[in-house]
Amino acid sequence: MNMLNVQVTPVLTVTTPKGFKATGIHVGLRRKRKDLALLLCEGGAAAAAVYTTNQIQAAPITVTKEAMAASGGKVHAVLVNSGNANACTGELGLTHAYASQQAVAEQFQLAPEHVVIASTGIIGQPLPIDTLLQGIEQLKPDTKETEAEDFATAILTTDTGTKTAGRQILLNGDVVSVCGVAKGSGMIHPNMATMLGFLTTDASIDSVFLQEVLKTAVNRTFNCITVDGDSSTNDMVMILASGAAQTQSIERDSTEAEQFQQAVEGVCQDLAKQIARDGEGATKLIEVKVNGTNEELLARKIAKQIVGSSLVKTAIFGEDANWGRIVAAIGSIDEPIDVSQIDIRIGSQTVLRQSMPVWFDETVASAELAADVVQIEVDLNQGTKSGHAFGCDLTYDYIKINASYRT
Repeated sequence: MNMLNVQVTPVLTVTTPKGFKATGIHVGLRRKRKDLALLLCEGGAAAAAVYTTNQIQAAPITVTKEAMAASGGKVHAVLVNSGNANACTGELGLTHAYASQQAVAEQFQLAPEHVVIASTGIIGQPLPIDTLLQGIEQLKPDTKETEAEDFATAILTTDTGTKTAGRQILLNGDVVSVCGVAKGSGMIHPNMATMLGFLTTDASIDSVFLQEVLKTAVNRTFNCITVDGDSSTNDMVMILASGAAQTQSIERDSTEAEQFQQAVEGVCQDLAKQIARDGEGATKLIEVKVNGTNEELLARKIAKQIVGSSLVKTAIFGEDANWGRIVAAIGSIDEPIDVSQIDIRIGSQTVLRQSMPVWFDETVASAELAADVVQIEVDLNQGTKSGHAFGCDLTYDYIKINASYRT
């Protein structure tokens, strides 16, 4: 896509787009860290969302899906808690989810169906609902950058830091912002996993078209990351469009639609890379690009197969240019491919050409594998399509973190 008129500005937050307020506070769901967050659009926003594909879905997912259906994709408030997933908690979990939705509605004089909720944390423990409801009474969202940062902090679990991104574009001479925040560190796998993402924009766009934009963006970004191959029960990416920039509504097949799609994808890709880089215990971001296929989807699948391989991930942690593991990952794809003309490059070193090994400098390769970002490029030489995926190395610390996550 054409990247003209798009600027990356690190200070952009979810409250940069007109019409949004946010906050994040500590209420006691966790011992010390902020654990309750609210994103508010008092004028209402057109909304779209994608959800985890795990067959076991937490109570907040059920309540949010119902609200989105009942409101026709109109959202005024998003409530997020960390520290407790409210998943696998049966009817009590649903009761608690509805109670939190109702409490936000009453606090900010909204219809319940205009409130969506999300939770992240430990699975299988009842939500401390009294603590949560008392916390809702303390929420005072604002447009300040500090409040947006508090929101980003309050949604974290094992993340080592907040994850934010933003773009601004010119639509018919007016500035439109697209900004986002996310959390995710472990149990990350394609098709939505233990991650939450919230995007805001002041563009004018109907919720049906917005859903198409978001789905396309997610397929090319969040669904191209993997940390450990495990998917979770709670996760979603949601975008809210306030229309407060007062530009003309974005129509399909227009130049403005292409610009907007590009901005949304840019924000999603920035957040996806931050999640992959922050994989539990990770020391490196792995970027895999696959060229030379007949379909983009196949290229993405192969890239994810490589970056998701535990053997590839551990080799990269050990700074070992073991291209045999990459070849094995390619060959394990569940679709037929011609394996006779594969090229592989690790960093600057070509290690395989036309499916035959070539000499490369092991010293240079090891040095490049020690970098914070490791790039692998594969060419199947069978077409003109490309795809990518992002992940991280697999380290001793990953085991330490997850061996004692609940306790």
